[in-house]
Amino acid sequence: MIRLAKAERVIVRGPAGDLESILEVPELQIEKIAVVCHPHPLYHGTMNNKIVHTLARTFQRMGVACLRFNFRGVGASSGAYDEGQGETRDALAAAMFMRDRFPKAKLWLAGFSFGGAVALRAARLASADLLVTVAPALEKMAAAQAAIPDCPWLLIHGDEDTTVSCRGSIEWVSKLDHPPEIHIARGVDHFFHGKLNLLRDVVNERLKKMGVIQSG
Repeated sequence: MIRLAKAERVIVRGPAGDLESILEVPELQIEKIAVVCHPHPLYHGTMNNKIVHTLARTFQRMGVACLRFNFRGVGASSGAYDEGQGETRDALAAAMFMRDRFPKAKLWLAGFSFGGAVALRAARLASADLLVTVAPALEKMAAAQAAIPDCPWLLIHGDEDTTVSCRGSIEWVSKLDHPPEIHIARGVDHFFHGKLNLLRDVVNERLKKMGVIQSG
C-alpha cells in the first residue's frame, strides 16, 4: 500500500498574487501529478471541499502527487473573483508549479462543479494528460470546440443533482466531437452526500477501464 505523505502548505505564484495551496506527495517515485480545482468561490468553495479532498486522496493512493489550491480571493489567496477567467489562469499557474517541481511527470487536471469547468478550460492550455470532472458547471460555458482537451476525460455526475443539471451536462458533452467517458451516479446529489466512497470507487474503476491506471 502506498504511504500517504502529510500535507505541506505551499505558495503558488499566481497572476493575481500568491495562491494558498496544499501539496501532498506519496512516498515513491512520482510519475504523475494532479491539480484539483474547487467549487465556486462565491458559494463558499475552497480547497478543503470534501469532494476536492476525496479526489486528491484517491489520486494519491494511485501514487499521484496532488496540489489543491484556493482560487484568487479565497482564504489566504490574493486577488478577487474573476468570473472563471482569472481562475483559469490560477489553475494554469498551479499546473506550472507542479510541472516545475516534477518536470518528467504526466499532468492530471481535476475539478468539482465550478472547478470542473475551470479544469476543462485549462486542460488544453496546460497540455494535460488526463481530465477528471465531477458535476462540472458546463452549461455556463461557451461550447467552443477549441477549448475541449484532446486528452482522456472522465465526467462523473449524480442523477439527482439539483445544482448543476446532470441532463444538461450530458446534452452539452454529447455535441462535442470527442465526448468524455461518462459515469452517471444513480441516487447521488450534487455534493455526493453520504456517497464519497462511491466517488472514490468510480474514479478508480473508470480510470482502470480507460487504461489510465493499471488494474490490480
